[in-house]
Amino acid sequence: MALSPTEAALFETGGPRSRRRIVIGTIASSVALVVLVAYVVMRLYDNGQFDPQYWSLFTEANVWVFLGQGFLGTLRAALGAGAIALVGGLVLMFGRISSVAPVRWIATAIIEFVRGTPTLLFIYFFFLVPSQFGVHISTYWMVVIPVSLYASAVLAEVYRAGVRAVPRGQGEAGASLGLSRRQIYASIILPQMFRIVVPTMVTQLVVVVKDTTFGYVVTYPEMMQNTKVVIANYNSLLPVYLVTALIYVAVNYAISWSARKIASRMGEPLLA
Repeated sequence: MALSPTEAALFETGGPRSRRRIVIGTIASSVALVVLVAYVVMRLYDNGQFDPQYWSLFTEANVWVFLGQGFLGTLRAALGAGAIALVGGLVLMFGRISSVAPVRWIATAIIEFVRGTPTLLFIYFFFLVPSQFGVHISTYWMVVIPVSLYASAVLAEVYRAGVRAVPRGQGEAGASLGLSRRQIYASIILPQMFRIVVPTMVTQLVVVVKDTTFGYVVTYPEMMQNTKVVIANYNSLLPVYLVTALIYVAVNYAISWSARKIASRMGEPLLA
Protein backbone atom coordinates (compact mmCIF):
# COMPACT_ATOMS: atom_id res chain seq x y z
CA MET A 1 0.00 0.00 0.00
CA ALA A 2 1.45 3.37 -1.03
CA LEU A 3 2.24 5.88 1.68
CA SER A 4 0.68 9.31 1.66
CA PRO A 5 3.07 12.29 1.37
CA THR A 6 2.70 12.98 5.10
CA GLU A 7 3.42 9.37 6.04
CA ALA A 8 6.36 9.21 3.61
CA ALA A 9 7.88 12.26 5.27
CA LEU A 10 7.54 10.74 8.73
CA PHE A 11 8.36 7.09 8.11
CA GLU A 12 11.17 5.46 6.18
CA THR A 13 10.17 2.56 3.95
CA GLY A 14 11.68 -0.63 5.40
CA GLY A 15 13.34 -3.47 3.53
CA PRO A 16 12.41 -7.19 3.64
CA ARG A 17 14.40 -7.80 6.84
CA SER A 18 12.83 -4.90 8.74
CA ARG A 19 9.35 -5.88 7.55
CA ARG A 20 9.99 -9.44 8.74
CA ARG A 21 11.06 -8.13 12.16
CA ILE A 22 7.92 -6.01 12.34
CA VAL A 23 5.72 -9.05 11.56
CA ILE A 24 7.50 -11.18 14.17
CA GLY A 25 7.28 -8.41 16.75
CA THR A 26 3.58 -7.88 16.02
CA ILE A 27 2.81 -11.60 16.39
CA ALA A 28 4.86 -11.89 19.59
CA SER A 29 3.25 -8.83 21.19
CA SER A 30 -0.24 -10.02 20.16
CA VAL A 31 0.34 -13.44 21.73
CA ALA A 32 1.70 -11.80 24.89
CA LEU A 33 -1.36 -9.53 25.05
CA VAL A 34 -3.77 -12.47 24.65
CA VAL A 35 -1.95 -14.39 27.39
CA LEU A 36 -2.06 -11.37 29.71
CA VAL A 37 -5.79 -10.81 29.10
CA ALA A 38 -6.50 -14.52 29.67
CA TYR A 39 -4.55 -14.44 32.93
CA VAL A 40 -6.42 -11.36 34.16
CA VAL A 41 -9.78 -12.90 33.25
CA MET A 42 -8.89 -16.13 35.07
CA ARG A 43 -7.84 -14.22 38.18
CA LEU A 44 -11.07 -12.22 38.14
CA TYR A 45 -13.07 -15.43 37.70
CA ASP A 46 -11.27 -17.09 40.62
CA ASN A 47 -12.09 -14.06 42.78
CA GLY A 48 -15.78 -14.28 41.89
CA GLN A 49 -15.91 -11.04 39.92
CA PHE A 50 -18.13 -12.66 37.28
CA ASP A 51 -20.77 -13.83 39.77
CA PRO A 52 -24.30 -12.76 38.75
CA GLN A 53 -24.71 -10.74 41.95
CA TYR A 54 -22.20 -8.19 40.67
CA TRP A 55 -23.86 -7.87 37.26
CA SER A 56 -27.56 -8.05 38.11
CA LEU A 57 -27.70 -4.28 38.71
CA PHE A 58 -27.61 -3.73 34.94
CA THR A 59 -31.07 -5.29 34.69
CA GLU A 60 -32.45 -2.31 36.64
CA ALA A 61 -33.61 0.62 34.53
CA ASN A 62 -32.76 3.21 37.18
CA VAL A 63 -29.06 2.30 36.93
CA TRP A 64 -29.01 3.00 33.21
CA VAL A 65 -31.02 6.19 33.69
CA PHE A 66 -28.53 7.40 36.31
CA LEU A 67 -25.54 6.54 34.12
CA GLY A 68 -27.32 8.21 31.20
CA GLN A 69 -27.69 11.39 33.25
CA GLY A 70 -23.96 11.26 33.92
CA PHE A 71 -23.31 10.80 30.21
CA LEU A 72 -25.42 13.88 29.44
CA GLY A 73 -23.44 15.80 32.07
CA THR A 74 -20.21 14.75 30.38
CA LEU A 75 -21.64 15.75 27.01
CA ARG A 76 -22.69 19.19 28.30
CA ALA A 77 -19.28 19.85 29.84
CA ALA A 78 -17.41 18.60 26.76
CA LEU A 79 -19.49 20.68 24.35
CA GLY A 80 -19.19 23.79 26.52
CA ALA A 81 -15.44 23.42 26.95
CA GLY A 82 -14.98 22.58 23.28
CA ALA A 83 -16.92 25.62 22.08
CA ILE A 84 -14.94 27.96 24.35
CA ALA A 85 -11.65 26.34 23.37
CA LEU A 86 -12.30 26.78 19.64
CA VAL A 87 -12.62 30.55 20.12
CA GLY A 88 -10.07 30.86 22.91
CA GLY A 89 -7.45 29.02 20.88
CA LEU A 90 -7.99 31.42 17.99
CA VAL A 91 -7.53 34.44 20.29
CA LEU A 92 -4.34 33.01 21.78
CA MET A 93 -3.03 32.13 18.33
CA PHE A 94 -3.49 35.68 17.08
CA GLY A 95 -1.75 36.91 20.22
CA ARG A 96 1.12 34.49 19.65
CA ILE A 97 1.73 35.69 16.08
CA SER A 98 1.01 39.36 16.81
CA SER A 99 3.51 41.93 15.56
CA VAL A 100 3.12 43.77 18.89
CA ALA A 101 5.86 42.36 21.11
CA PRO A 102 4.13 42.70 24.54
CA VAL A 103 0.98 41.00 23.19
CA ARG A 104 3.08 38.21 21.71
CA TRP A 105 5.01 37.73 24.96
CA ILE A 106 1.84 37.59 27.08
CA ALA A 107 0.11 35.14 24.73
CA THR A 108 3.20 32.92 24.60
CA ALA A 109 3.51 32.94 28.40
CA ILE A 110 -0.16 32.01 28.83
CA ILE A 111 0.06 29.18 26.29
CA GLU A 112 3.23 27.68 27.76
CA PHE A 113 2.01 28.04 31.36
CA VAL A 114 -1.38 26.47 30.70
CA ARG A 115 0.04 23.64 28.59
CA GLY A 116 2.58 22.85 31.30
CA THR A 117 0.06 22.80 34.16
CA PRO A 118 -2.18 19.75 34.83
CA THR A 119 -5.87 20.35 34.22
CA LEU A 120 -6.64 18.84 37.62
CA LEU A 121 -4.64 21.60 39.31
CA PHE A 122 -6.74 24.25 37.57
CA ILE A 123 -9.90 22.48 38.71
CA TYR A 124 -8.69 22.55 42.31
CA PHE A 125 -7.88 26.24 41.88
CA PHE A 126 -11.40 27.13 40.72
CA PHE A 127 -12.82 24.88 43.43
CA LEU A 128 -10.89 26.40 46.33
CA VAL A 129 -9.71 29.93 45.51
CA PRO A 130 -12.75 31.93 44.23
CA SER A 131 -14.84 30.93 47.25
CA GLN A 132 -12.22 32.53 49.50
CA PHE A 133 -13.13 35.87 47.94
CA GLY A 134 -16.87 35.33 48.09
CA VAL A 135 -17.17 34.32 44.43
CA HIS A 136 -19.30 31.21 44.00
CA ILE A 137 -18.95 29.19 40.79
CA SER A 138 -21.20 26.30 39.82
CA THR A 139 -19.63 22.88 39.54
CA TYR A 140 -20.31 23.00 35.80
CA TRP A 141 -18.01 25.98 35.33
CA MET A 142 -15.46 24.51 37.74
CA VAL A 143 -15.03 21.80 35.13
CA VAL A 144 -15.61 23.70 31.89
CA ILE A 145 -13.26 26.63 32.55
CA PRO A 146 -10.14 24.56 33.39
CA VAL A 147 -10.76 22.04 30.60
CA SER A 148 -11.36 24.81 28.05
CA LEU A 149 -8.23 26.67 29.23
CA TYR A 150 -6.01 23.70 28.51
CA ALA A 151 -7.74 22.91 25.22
CA SER A 152 -7.44 26.58 24.15
CA ALA A 153 -3.68 26.52 24.71
CA VAL A 154 -3.31 23.31 22.70
CA LEU A 155 -5.56 24.53 19.88
CA ALA A 156 -3.64 27.82 19.72
CA GLU A 157 -0.55 25.87 18.72
CA VAL A 158 -2.58 23.73 16.33
CA TYR A 159 -3.96 26.87 14.67
CA ARG A 160 -0.49 28.43 14.51
CA ALA A 161 0.88 25.34 12.81
CA GLY A 162 -2.00 25.50 10.33
CA VAL A 163 -1.28 29.15 9.56
CA ARG A 164 2.39 28.39 8.97
CA ALA A 165 1.40 25.51 6.67
CA VAL A 166 -0.35 27.93 4.31
CA PRO A 167 2.15 28.94 1.59
CA ARG A 168 3.53 32.40 2.32
CA GLY A 169 3.11 33.38 -1.31
CA GLN A 170 -0.66 33.40 -0.95
CA GLY A 171 -0.54 36.09 1.71
CA GLU A 172 1.93 38.07 -0.39
CA ALA A 173 -0.40 37.75 -3.37
CA GLY A 174 -3.22 39.18 -1.27
CA ALA A 175 -1.03 42.07 -0.18
CA SER A 176 -0.13 42.79 -3.80
CA LEU A 177 -3.85 43.14 -4.50
CA GLY A 178 -4.10 45.82 -1.83
CA LEU A 179 -5.74 43.70 0.87
CA SER A 180 -5.12 44.65 4.48
CA ARG A 181 -3.60 42.19 6.97
CA ARG A 182 -7.06 41.56 8.42
CA GLN A 183 -8.55 40.92 4.98
CA ILE A 184 -5.69 38.57 4.08
CA TYR A 185 -6.32 36.46 7.17
CA ALA A 186 -10.10 36.52 6.83
CA SER A 187 -10.24 35.76 3.10
CA ILE A 188 -7.10 33.75 2.36
CA ILE A 189 -5.21 32.32 5.33
CA LEU A 190 -7.90 31.31 7.85
CA PRO A 191 -10.11 29.35 5.41
CA GLN A 192 -7.10 27.28 4.35
CA MET A 193 -5.84 26.97 7.92
CA PHE A 194 -9.16 25.54 9.11
CA ARG A 195 -9.16 23.10 6.21
CA ILE A 196 -5.77 21.84 7.35
CA VAL A 197 -6.44 21.61 11.09
CA VAL A 198 -10.09 20.48 11.20
CA PRO A 199 -9.17 16.78 11.70
CA THR A 200 -6.83 17.67 14.56
CA MET A 201 -9.46 19.96 16.08
CA VAL A 202 -11.97 17.11 16.10
CA THR A 203 -9.40 14.75 17.58
CA GLN A 204 -8.75 17.26 20.37
CA LEU A 205 -12.35 16.69 21.47
CA VAL A 206 -11.25 13.24 22.62
CA VAL A 207 -8.94 14.92 25.12
CA VAL A 208 -11.71 17.29 26.19
CA VAL A 209 -14.11 14.37 26.82
CA LYS A 210 -11.49 12.54 28.87
CA ASP A 211 -10.61 15.66 30.88
CA THR A 212 -14.24 16.06 31.97
CA THR A 213 -13.73 12.95 34.12
CA PHE A 214 -11.98 15.25 36.60
CA GLY A 215 -15.45 16.57 37.39
CA TYR A 216 -15.70 14.03 40.22
CA VAL A 217 -13.32 16.26 42.21
CA VAL A 218 -16.00 18.97 42.48
CA THR A 219 -18.91 16.46 42.49
CA TYR A 220 -20.11 17.64 39.08
CA PRO A 221 -22.66 15.00 37.93
CA GLU A 222 -20.75 13.66 34.95
CA MET A 223 -20.17 10.05 33.91
CA MET A 224 -17.36 9.22 36.32
CA GLN A 225 -19.06 10.87 39.29
CA ASN A 226 -22.28 8.92 38.69
CA THR A 227 -20.24 5.75 38.22
CA LYS A 228 -18.74 6.19 41.68
CA VAL A 229 -22.24 6.66 43.15
CA VAL A 230 -23.46 3.45 41.50
CA ILE A 231 -20.43 1.55 42.83
CA ALA A 232 -21.03 2.86 46.34
CA ASN A 233 -24.70 1.82 46.27
CA TYR A 234 -24.29 -1.63 44.70
CA ASN A 235 -20.79 -2.59 45.86
CA SER A 236 -19.95 -3.67 42.30
CA LEU A 237 -16.58 -2.22 41.36
CA LEU A 238 -15.33 -4.08 38.29
CA PRO A 239 -18.60 -4.41 36.29
CA VAL A 240 -19.55 -0.74 36.66
CA TYR A 241 -16.08 0.53 35.81
CA LEU A 242 -15.93 -1.85 32.85
CA VAL A 243 -19.26 -0.66 31.43
CA THR A 244 -18.27 2.98 31.97
CA ALA A 245 -14.94 2.39 30.25
CA LEU A 246 -16.72 0.83 27.26
CA ILE A 247 -19.00 3.86 27.00
CA TYR A 248 -15.98 6.21 27.00
CA VAL A 249 -14.23 4.04 24.40
CA ALA A 250 -17.33 4.09 22.19
CA VAL A 251 -17.66 7.88 22.41
CA ASN A 252 -13.97 8.53 21.76
CA TYR A 253 -13.93 6.02 18.90
CA ALA A 254 -16.91 7.82 17.34
CA ILE A 255 -15.03 11.13 17.57
CA SER A 256 -11.87 9.61 16.06
CA TRP A 257 -13.92 7.98 13.30
CA SER A 258 -15.52 11.35 12.54
CA ALA A 259 -12.07 12.95 12.39
CA ARG A 260 -10.87 10.35 9.88
CA LYS A 261 -13.98 10.82 7.74
CA ILE A 262 -13.56 14.59 7.73
CA ALA A 263 -9.86 14.19 6.90
CA SER A 264 -10.56 11.86 3.97
CA ARG A 265 -13.22 14.17 2.54
CA MET A 266 -10.96 17.20 2.83
CA GLY A 267 -7.95 15.38 1.40
CA GLU A 268 -5.91 15.75 4.58
CA PRO A 269 -4.67 12.30 5.71
CA LEU A 270 -5.03 11.77 9.45
CA LEU A 271 -2.43 9.58 11.10
CA ALA A 272 -4.04 7.50 13.83
